[in-house]
Amino acid sequence: MTDILMPALSPTMEEGVLAKWHVKVGDVVSAGDVIAEIETDKATMEVEAVDEGEITDILVAEGTEGVKVNTPIARLKDEGGAAAPKADKPAGPPASDKPAPAGHESGQAVATPEGVKSAEAVLPPKSTPAPKSESGQRIFASPLARRIAAQNGVDLKSVKGTGPHGRIVRRDVEAAGKGAVQPAAAASTAAAAEPRKALSLAQMGIPDGSYDLIPLDGMKKAVARRMVESVQNVPHFPLFIDCEIDQLMAVRAKVNKMLEPQGIKVSVNDFVIKAAALALKMVPEANASYTPEGIAMHHNADISMAVAIDGGLITPIIRKAETKGLAQIATESKDLAKRARDRKLKPEEFQGGTFSVSNLGMFGIKQFTSIINEPQGCIMSVGAGEQRAVVKDGQIVAATVMTVTLTCDHRVVDGATGARFLQAFKPLIEDPVAMLA
Repeated sequence: MTDILMPALSPTMEEGVLAKWHVKVGDVVSAGDVIAEIETDKATMEVEAVDEGEITDILVAEGTEGVKVNTPIARLKDEGGAAAPKADKPAGPPASDKPAPAGHESGQAVATPEGVKSAEAVLPPKSTPAPKSESGQRIFASPLARRIAAQNGVDLKSVKGTGPHGRIVRRDVEAAGKGAVQPAAAASTAAAAEPRKALSLAQMGIPDGSYDLIPLDGMKKAVARRMVESVQNVPHFPLFIDCEIDQLMAVRAKVNKMLEPQGIKVSVNDFVIKAAALALKMVPEANASYTPEGIAMHHNADISMAVAIDGGLITPIIRKAETKGLAQIATESKDLAKRARDRKLKPEEFQGGTFSVSNLGMFGIKQFTSIINEPQGCIMSVGAGEQRAVVKDGQIVAATVMTVTLTCDHRVVDGATGARFLQAFKPLIEDPVAMLA
């Protein structure tokens, strides 16, 4: 018997929605069979089985929200194995005093995007043996919690677990560690770091019944959290520049006519992505991220493009955009945007970009400033191209002008570096023939 655990589909995932089961009790699954769909704050992922076996219990009903990572969600009886007694509640850690194999609880498996794997192959190795209470009973704690406790000198006997069935998890150890070292300092730090609690509508004089309340889903919560953290933690500043795009529009029309037989249509945003990628190679200091250890200088221009989807925002990535032609960028961006709206992106398709582009020109927005997508050092906001009066050779003439705003993390990109990036970007977008060479 193995417990199938809620998978961690991304490095930052803590919980998710068990959106749908593709199996029921009594079904026999084979390697590669899709057994469930897990919805994170960014995408819906299919979970496949690796081994053959019979589903003996469904522990978490489909549609359940807030399912913590590593919580048992189902049980699988391996071929030839004996079924364990059914439980009224999700299975917790085994109650036997027999030591479990290093790094996992006995008889557990972990569901991953690639399928159900043994815990030995997925969970990190355990650094310390499972402790026991003063009465001699085993103290159940996750491997990560035990490792953090050992590193910080926290006695697990004094920690109250908040995980499934009272299991001690990482947050319990961290909370205990902060309280054990400097209670007053930890409390004041936590209070300072905690965002101010918003007033209720009733406190602001808006009566109940005068509005409809739409609950926050995982994506809304994640976007809200990340945006607050970015504004609070990143010292940022904007730089503005106007670009004349009449030549770009003419070149775009010719390119699209050439690509029409292939069914490819290049957008203005595809030109922007290509120009930004080439400018980053010309000014590599702008293609960087701040880390506590130092400034990470990225080798490639992996451009994240902001895509509005139902209920939030996601940033799929054009990898190595500096190496790709406009037709390829257009094809990839269209595919990524569609799958983003369908919430079918894989984590690696929206995590790990080095620079972001956000374009609201199609909505008629003239100019705006975006919030930095950490840990990236810059994000570029693109407004609408519109006819404006400009002065050329002493004469006032009409030109199609597009305002671009570069928001910079001052820890990584200072004013001069940001200005040099825009100096490199402007001629590329104004004379796109240079991008086709």
